[in-house]
Amino acid sequence: MQAIAFGLDNDSSSQSVTCPGVAGAEMEIIPEGRHFRLVHESELPEILVTLERYLPESLKFHQTIKTYLNDRIWDFKFYVAKDWPEKPIILHFPGCTLTPHNNIYQAFGIFCPSAEIEHVDMMRTEDVLIDWQKPLYLNFTHIAIMNRLDEFYSKFGLMERLSGDIYVCNKLNTDLELEPLPDDAEMRLLTLDNVQGIHDLYPANEIECVKLFDILVRKLPGLGIFRKDTNELAAWMVHSYYGAMFSMQTRPDYRRMGYGIRLAKALTQLVIERGYTPFVVIRPQNDASRNLYTKLGYEKAFETCRVRMTPDCYEDSTVGTISNTSYAKFPPLPQGECVVVSLRKHVPGESQAVDDEGIEDMLAEKCDISNEEARDRKTTTDEGIGEDK
Repeated sequence: MQAIAFGLDNDSSSQSVTCPGVAGAEMEIIPEGRHFRLVHESELPEILVTLERYLPESLKFHQTIKTYLNDRIWDFKFYVAKDWPEKPIILHFPGCTLTPHNNIYQAFGIFCPSAEIEHVDMMRTEDVLIDWQKPLYLNFTHIAIMNRLDEFYSKFGLMERLSGDIYVCNKLNTDLELEPLPDDAEMRLLTLDNVQGIHDLYPANEIECVKLFDILVRKLPGLGIFRKDTNELAAWMVHSYYGAMFSMQTRPDYRRMGYGIRLAKALTQLVIERGYTPFVVIRPQNDASRNLYTKLGYEKAFETCRVRMTPDCYEDSTVGTISNTSYAKFPPLPQGECVVVSLRKHVPGESQAVDDEGIEDMLAEKCDISNEEARDRKTTTDEGIGEDK
């Protein structure tokens, strides 16, 4: 495999949660909620030790804190239960880098061990940090937590789900041999010149802002496969702020060339070398993705889902009243040209069968690459694995 040198930007200053181009002043940080308190940064190393007791379930939250301490990708605010660690439930705001109304408290991450899932019930009365009458984003979170939240949220709102299984690599299969890249292609680190294009085609760009990708390329490993003659980026993959490897994408003209498994193997090695535990989120229906990563040594750890929560008859000044009996969506956020696919209300305990649109597709929206005009724009949500090998 071609050796790749990786250098980090030494500037570790915190980044604002306000994205460029999004109106709104800095938000006042809430020092404590009804059941939670704001964590001082000096407490985070000890919290990491506590979370290690609950691996692998705590992996995503554990790696988010570790990335925050090591690389300061984003200015997250962490909250623990006031009875922590006796009640091991922890939150972080925002849960993603682009949130409704630029309000960091409308998107959050949450961890609570499934063996003590009853502690999630305190969220029902957490009305200081969270306004349940506003739309909310939760990124991929353990299915037991989501089911527990849905038990009370379904009484007054719509929870739309996208399922994803967490696969973890504890030992990379270094014996897997891959054929050399074609003479007209090379794999190398992504640069700032690639940021805007990657964000434009990123399937979940309605929840992650372009500034995030600028920081990721500067501070964390990101790899691309390029054509040597035109310098065109054919496929790419980056390490995220929550430890996982972000969406792998391949342009339509470069499928079935084995680029996906090359990127996954190389980036997995880089992530391990930097002291992280590599993991990916795989849609349950995506057999090709699962086969690719299991070849590399990844194993399924637990099930998660990403959700979008909208209160019944939510009223917003930008779009008016939204009725969940028809279609629920957030106020408009920056995103690419999309088609909308209707979703139905989740019934607790019912299987959520969804057409596979790739690991990082967000709920109801996906970029449309079915027509020639879209192909000319080179827009794709392909993960680089469905047609790859």
